[in-house]
Amino acid sequence: MLTENIRIALRGLSANKLRAALTMLGILIGVAAVITLLSIGDGVTRFVADQFSGLGTNLIFIIPDQETPGPPGSDPLSESSLTLRDAELLSDVGLVPGAAAVAPVMFRSIDLQYGGNLHNVLARASTPGYTAINSLEMARGRDIDQADYDARSRVIVLGPDTVKALFPDDIDPLDQDVRVNGINFRVIGLLTSQGASGLGGSQDDIALIPLTTAQERLFNARSTRSGDFLADAILIQAADEEAIDGVIIDASTVLRQSHNIEFRDDDDFQILTQGDFIQAFGAVTGVLTLFLGAIASISLLVGGIGIMNIMLVSVTERTREIGLRKAVGARRRDILGQFLTEAVVLAVLGGLLGILIGVLGAMAVNLAVPELDTSVTFSSVALAVGFSVAVGLFFGIYPASRAAGLHPIEALRFE
Repeated sequence: MLTENIRIALRGLSANKLRAALTMLGILIGVAAVITLLSIGDGVTRFVADQFSGLGTNLIFIIPDQETPGPPGSDPLSESSLTLRDAELLSDVGLVPGAAAVAPVMFRSIDLQYGGNLHNVLARASTPGYTAINSLEMARGRDIDQADYDARSRVIVLGPDTVKALFPDDIDPLDQDVRVNGINFRVIGLLTSQGASGLGGSQDDIALIPLTTAQERLFNARSTRSGDFLADAILIQAADEEAIDGVIIDASTVLRQSHNIEFRDDDDFQILTQGDFIQAFGAVTGVLTLFLGAIASISLLVGGIGIMNIMLVSVTERTREIGLRKAVGARRRDILGQFLTEAVVLAVLGGLLGILIGVLGAMAVNLAVPELDTSVTFSSVALAVGFSVAVGLFFGIYPASRAAGLHPIEALRFE
């Protein structure tokens, strides 16, 4: 009976091709929208994970606790609870044996000028180990070394996007002088393109300067509490993945002792790993994906209403046919099954076409934004098809029940 019902449904749809096509259009658009938008949401999730993975391996981020107030009169947005002394303590192998490298860092917006070209960039001021910890590579020139750090040298390393914004194509940026907030700095190195966005902005629009130079020559970066030089964050690279938990425990102990935090008091810092960032952003992108899917599902709802409307019209048009079938022995469930099958076939055909359009839409997004891997997953296809079948069943029940409930004599008399 199922194959016969499908054959009858296909014959009925072929008799009204334009009407069937317009009815399927709502389901087609809904399924295509669900698949395309879910693929975009999944692509954003994977993109965020890749960006944090590209920052380096086995990284631990120590940042000030934003809820911890500074002393009276201090700027709550600039007064950090972390200092250069904290980084020196964390670098002690005896205190944190699992740490392979430690890099305090300051993030500050600076104005770069070369000739008549101006460019604003979020600079990273850190120690010579910053590039290695963050997997940054030199394309030309050299990195900031210990001599630059100790001498508070006015040297700078630039990313490829920063170079493009400042220098004409016919000028070699190496060994050129650029003005940083009005002070001359010598360009000593150029970074390779990372093609990613990490903490603090684009990894290609970047400027690196020695931390000591930034603290003493560019910014007033001393703590109003202790007078120590401040750091916006401290990056620690664990020796291996297994050492991460031990480094977190040891670093917390060192900082609590350094900041004179009592046993029952809360920390004035936060320790985060790459996994914590990925999990936090994953929760945000998960909600975004769910929201996009919910919006796309509205199209499926509209398509379902269209199916119900057309099926009610079909019941009215085929009233005499229903009466004739009942007169020759068709039972209520036979009529119910026939019209339910027709509604489901209508929805499934629209859903299959919607899958094709959705895959093409995801490919188009990937071509427009190559950084997003918008590959269509089996789960999104299964969800879209299952939803379209459910829509066909749900919105086909009422018309099918109305057809099955017709009295054969009244149906035969219907004009």
